[in-house]
Amino acid sequence: MIDDEQLSRLVANEADMTYKRRVKLFLRWLDPTPQEWVLDGGCGRGFILNYLRAVSDCVLVGVELEYRHLRVAREHLADRAIHLLNGDLYHPPFADNAFDKAILAEVLEHLPDDRAGLAEVVRVIRPGGRIAISVPNANYPFWWDPINKTLEMLLNTHVARGPLAGIWADHVRLYTLDDLLALVEGEGLHVEETKRLVHYCFPFSHNLVYGLGKSLLEAGWLSERMEQAVSRYHLNGRAGGRFNPMNVGLCLLNWVDRLNDRLAEREKSKRELSAMNLCLKVRVPH
Repeated sequence: MIDDEQLSRLVANEADMTYKRRVKLFLRWLDPTPQEWVLDGGCGRGFILNYLRAVSDCVLVGVELEYRHLRVAREHLADRAIHLLNGDLYHPPFADNAFDKAILAEVLEHLPDDRAGLAEVVRVIRPGGRIAISVPNANYPFWWDPINKTLEMLLNTHVARGPLAGIWADHVRLYTLDDLLALVEGEGLHVEETKRLVHYCFPFSHNLVYGLGKSLLEAGWLSERMEQAVSRYHLNGRAGGRFNPMNVGLCLLNWVDRLNDRLAEREKSKRELSAMNLCLKVRVPH
């Protein structure tokens, strides 16, 4: 079993509080053993695979459509014994029942045909195997992305491209919980656990972390110390020093995020509380 102290150290550099909580949740949910095969569908730059390798010697396989993302993953994970393949979820090159567990983290919302993509992932998971799924919530907090929330409420539209895209960046759809449950149950999956993540957030979180921070990082405009302080490949706790500007920002984001520890209590009294992510732990039936 993965302990909380280890998980907190792994994600100490994370600026996206939803991602931070999602990684910790998925590692607990999957808790893979060395004999198991785990698929990360839509693995991107391989961040979650890197976290999984840090806590387990299971067999890890990532599939990613965007080759530019896969190239970055291969550069950083070349020594981690992780198999990385360029491909899409509509035609994964695996036999039926090839894997014990799978991750679909912020992937289904990118697929024009999410049902077909999910069906293929289900096909390659053995009976009794588990899948951890997360998607962006249609009922997201106003302060996470005030620009799109305002446009949705007033004009029934949103920004889908560019630095102001926010939560809608390259997404075909957002999900309600009913939408997501209908999708997974339609594929015969058994829902074992449901989780909403992050209601309380720093204003314009998405724009600051991805619109600004990610752009600066990828453009190489951050110093080495600043880059290390927010690197998802650095898994040894907080880096870069206490007064590093990135760490000052992380302290502020984490301070606000602590309010989300009370989210479970609030959900009991207010079912439709807004949240950034909808997460499901599902099982492929025998």
